[in-house]
Amino acid sequence: MKFIRKVVAVAAVLSCSAAMADVNIGISLALTGPGSGLGIPMQNYYKLFPKTIAGEKINLILLDDASDPGKGAQNARRFISEDHVDMIMGSCITPVAAAMSDIATEAGTVQLAMSPVGLPPGKDGWVFRLPQSNGVMAHAMVQHMVAHNVKTVGFLGYSDAYGEGWLKEFTPIAEKAGIKVIAVERFARSDTSVTPQALKLVAANPDAMLVVASGSGAAMPEMGIVDRNFKGKIYQTHAAATKDLMRVGGKSVEGTFVSSGPAVIAEQLPDSHPSKKVAIDFVKKYEAAYGAGNRNQFAGHAYDSQLVLEKILPVALKKAKPGTKEFRAALKDAMEGMGRTILAHGVMNWTKADHWGYTNETGVMLKVVNGEFKVE
Repeated sequence: MKFIRKVVAVAAVLSCSAAMADVNIGISLALTGPGSGLGIPMQNYYKLFPKTIAGEKINLILLDDASDPGKGAQNARRFISEDHVDMIMGSCITPVAAAMSDIATEAGTVQLAMSPVGLPPGKDGWVFRLPQSNGVMAHAMVQHMVAHNVKTVGFLGYSDAYGEGWLKEFTPIAEKAGIKVIAVERFARSDTSVTPQALKLVAANPDAMLVVASGSGAAMPEMGIVDRNFKGKIYQTHAAATKDLMRVGGKSVEGTFVSSGPAVIAEQLPDSHPSKKVAIDFVKKYEAAYGAGNRNQFAGHAYDSQLVLEKILPVALKKAKPGTKEFRAALKDAMEGMGRTILAHGVMNWTKADHWGYTNETGVMLKVVNGEFKVE
């Protein structure tokens, strides 16, 4: 009889242990290399992440992908084969996130991308994006250009998936609004000068320039254009909505227009904006830990990943236990059925057919004024 009681007791402990299985999340970010200005703020917020969500312990396994697609793919394989994660987050660099996507999809594991990675139809079944799509942000930018009588644009962007994605999505939206891209130049993330490209673009004499770059790397190409005496308007994308733009660019980036999600300028949002409350919460938490004025577009995405988990975990846990393929599938289903969800970066509504989720009302246009972002 004692033996039977012991067996029952052990079974009860094991059952309880299984019910409270840890949720393991693998995070790959650019903590070194050209994309570190994006990855480090995200890492900073993950240090503030709650230890438990929906009663489950959350284990974050955070690796540096060094801004390199090969390293990102290696991290993804480790997450799947060694860490047996329930979800992958990352990367903050578009080409790296793309390199990780096939591995996540093959393993049937949700990848919550921290960059606006574009994938061929049918290839993004397990990939959801937290940053706004280039098209959504281009919509806000084009509206601003129309209001400022911009008719022609010169394009200077990364020669990778992020740059090409912006060119592909911006061009038709601009053309529909009567704006023509009259010159296109590209550069590598590792380049330290864009003098030849800037000379060609300035010679084309567009009304405005669109620079497509990220983090601290967004300042160099704009400085190259300004140094060639371009006097028109200059626009930057949401990947440049960081203090690094002003820190590196100084006076050269004064007056720049930058598309952004709401999180960076939380207090400047009208009270009617749906994201104002959560955006302010993000800013308070982040700046309490890292100092006033250190809010960051990318740290905001890490904050939003917490809001997503807080909504989907209780739903998925009703269907399966962490550590199983059924749980991973339940997370995907929960995200596709999440419905209208207020994030610091806008209103999200992922569906089975739409793994981007944001609407055109999401984008906010900022202007650099005296080294600070101001809502236009």
